[in-house]
Amino acid sequence: MSVSAPVGGPVVLVGCGRLGSAILEGWLLTETVAPANLIVLSPSEKPAAEAARARGARINPPLEALIQAAVIVLAVKPAIWREVMAPLAPFLNDRAVILSVMAGVTAPTLAEGIGGWPIVRVMPTTGVSRGRGVASVWSADADAQAVGRALFAPMAETVVLENEALMDAATAVAGSGAAYFYAFTEALARAGEAAGLDAATADVLARASLRSAADSMGDDGLEALIGRIASPGGSTRAGLDALDHDGRLQTMLKDTVAAAVRRNREMGA
Repeated sequence: MSVSAPVGGPVVLVGCGRLGSAILEGWLLTETVAPANLIVLSPSEKPAAEAARARGARINPPLEALIQAAVIVLAVKPAIWREVMAPLAPFLNDRAVILSVMAGVTAPTLAEGIGGWPIVRVMPTTGVSRGRGVASVWSADADAQAVGRALFAPMAETVVLENEALMDAATAVAGSGAAYFYAFTEALARAGEAAGLDAATADVLARASLRSAADSMGDDGLEALIGRIASPGGSTRAGLDALDHDGRLQTMLKDTVAAAVRRNREMGA
């Protein structure tokens, strides 16, 4: 079902890079936004934008088309958002919601740079392209928050944050988390190779284990899930004990998330 009516006007996607393209693909896949209600602004030709054009979206129309826009989705690099928004702002109506998916750029910073439009921040993962993403939402404005949820809930497991300060941590866990799991899977495959498996077999087993674990997770507690596999005194428990010897797993992941949080804040400065 399209959210075109609740949003109340065109949805403008500014930027169609990796994340912007994923969002666009997810909207089309889940029919969250009707193609005729989409405007995409991109400085270069992108496959996702061309696919949206073929279904009725407007790509780089005259800026006068923004006058009726209900939502402006900022999906550009944090370093260039001011220069991107400067020519667009004069064409926005006073009811438009600014939805930012930029890491590190806070709502006060956005408000200082573009004025008094309602702002909602959303941090989605690229899994939204398949309708299976994760998204964190925060806004001080209830209506803007509702817009953020409406645009992302159909294609992502969505959480609403109580405080904007939590956005960097949520980004470090969910936005970056898939890369951590991939890195762990690569390391697991190489460990299997070191134990005697050939490289191709180790890759298949490690990848399949990640997929199987994800499919089996459901809503059960994580400790319970571990307990289903790791019997006391068994080989899995022995491996887990080695993995977290002297708390090194917890320490490593705390350092990993903290480093990502710091970098998010640096990019938004």
